[in-house]
Amino acid sequence: MSVETLTMAKALNLGLEKAMADDPHVILMGEDIGELGGVFRVTEGLKAKFGDKRVLDTPLAESGIVGTAIGMAMRGYRPVCEIQFDGFIFPGFDQITSQLAKLTYRHEGSQSFPVVIRVPYGGHIGAVEHHQESPEAYFAHTPGLRVVSPGSPHDAYWMIQEAIASNDPVLFFEPKSRYWPKGEVDLGSAGIPLHSSRVVREGSEVTVVGYGPTVSLLLQAADVAAEEGTSVEVVDLRSISPIDYAPLIASVQKTGRLVVAQEAPGFVSVGSEIAATIAERCFYNLEAPVLRVAGFDTPFPPAKLETVYLPDVDRVLEAVDRAMAY
Repeated sequence: MSVETLTMAKALNLGLEKAMADDPHVILMGEDIGELGGVFRVTEGLKAKFGDKRVLDTPLAESGIVGTAIGMAMRGYRPVCEIQFDGFIFPGFDQITSQLAKLTYRHEGSQSFPVVIRVPYGGHIGAVEHHQESPEAYFAHTPGLRVVSPGSPHDAYWMIQEAIASNDPVLFFEPKSRYWPKGEVDLGSAGIPLHSSRVVREGSEVTVVGYGPTVSLLLQAADVAAEEGTSVEVVDLRSISPIDYAPLIASVQKTGRLVVAQEAPGFVSVGSEIAATIAERCFYNLEAPVLRVAGFDTPFPPAKLETVYLPDVDRVLEAVDRAMAY
């Protein structure tokens, strides 16, 4: 099959279409995902193609959406729920963390719950609170859930299909700021499995790691650092739970330095977990402390302040410089 240049939104659309064509048990559910095609048009055209029995417009009730999906999964379906915006997931939080995450264990493994919950998340769209948040750490902290986030159109196309094929619940965090930039998508091969991390730029002096919306930011920072004479290696985590540490550990063993970047607040975060784990496993390789670049520990600010709140190239490069200074 061919390599195409697509936006992430279109890659997700094609991935969903492929999953639905391959398996009649795949059902899409969410607010305004049918006729409208979703706020970000990710499901555009799918209702016309598969009908209103498989692309379901739901009430504005996230708890009801997730609860219904749980029941459908028990009856053999593979529901894919869309949470319209990141901050809207909390009315469904109890269903996800108290029920969905635990039901396979409660049934001693005899019942699987293949539910995918799509969550557009992150900033850089000029919106307000509840529309630009990054709540991934809540779900990565919850045993029984898989949590992933693609950073490129290629990964979006393949990872959504792999998430739907999983027999475990998957929280699928889609970086809103990356919906529109285009990238190459190999429609013939995913390249690596769903929960694998990978090096997306080789370097020798500092490792930087991120996922979802920060991957492109880190690549930009690495370009600038190279112009200034510093060789930066970029690792795309891709999966937040479980985390594939092997490529990251190998990178840090080579460079001796690590900077972790995320849009979410830094306190008790995915970045905190990565920093602690690398400190444990790479202690004798580290030439500097593991440094973190994150959103500030405040509620998300008004849109006019988002560029102050969110990590940018300058903040990443400042952390790289600090790591190099040790």
